[in-house]
Amino acid sequence: MKKCILAVVTTAALSASPAMADTLAGLYVGAQGWRTSTSGGFADNSTFLDGSTMADFNFDSQVNNAFYAAIEHPVPFLPNVKVNYTTLDSDGNTTLQSTFTFDGELYTAGTNLYTETELTTTDFILYYELFDNDLVSFDVGINGRYVDGTVYAIDTSSNTEGSQAFSGVVPMAYSRVQVGLPFTGLGAYAEGSYLSFDDHKFSDYQIALTYSFIESLAIDMTIQAGYRSVDIDIEDLDDIYADMTFDGPFAGIEIHF
Repeated sequence: MKKCILAVVTTAALSASPAMADTLAGLYVGAQGWRTSTSGGFADNSTFLDGSTMADFNFDSQVNNAFYAAIEHPVPFLPNVKVNYTTLDSDGNTTLQSTFTFDGELYTAGTNLYTETELTTTDFILYYELFDNDLVSFDVGINGRYVDGTVYAIDTSSNTEGSQAFSGVVPMAYSRVQVGLPFTGLGAYAEGSYLSFDDHKFSDYQIALTYSFIESLAIDMTIQAGYRSVDIDIEDLDDIYADMTFDGPFAGIEIHF
């Protein structure tokens, strides 16, 4: 799968750890457009004073984006690096079934509430290639995910508005499996990150079919079509509680130099 761009270590170093590093260095860049359906809700501390759970809101489908870059190299024991940036924006209107408080504002039952999420995640992934050939590749590593966002709740009749910003770094396990059919350009992959720690639970996985329509010594270009799901279940991250799912189909393109 790797094309020759430059040799970065000696032949002796390459043979020292064939299972942990690429034979040749390469750069991957990609972009995806993601049709996202959103479900769930969010709250702050005040919502839980009566022992109730957070409200479920109605969100409209929306197109989000993801961009990534990865560098793979043949240096033994040094992990490969991937950075992935994803938007998780959504909004919608909900008629409240019960009283809801947020950011010090009271929203009574029957209120038409506009809610909005402006979220981004930035993944800093360090991983090793345990296998890498034309038939199958298998990567494992760790992911330091930086979550940054703001959530809004607005009473559309009175324009009463509450908002809360939050951010934090979440460590996650990372893995990716890719298979290919030699001489066809066809392939598939499954990729995911996961955490379950204390009261926080995160999962992010995607599966896709791929087709390489350009394969040359200088560059490869591959299109992707698949499904992605992100689950966010956080307890008291900068005073924010959230239990939300973002999922739907995506299409993308990847370039390998």
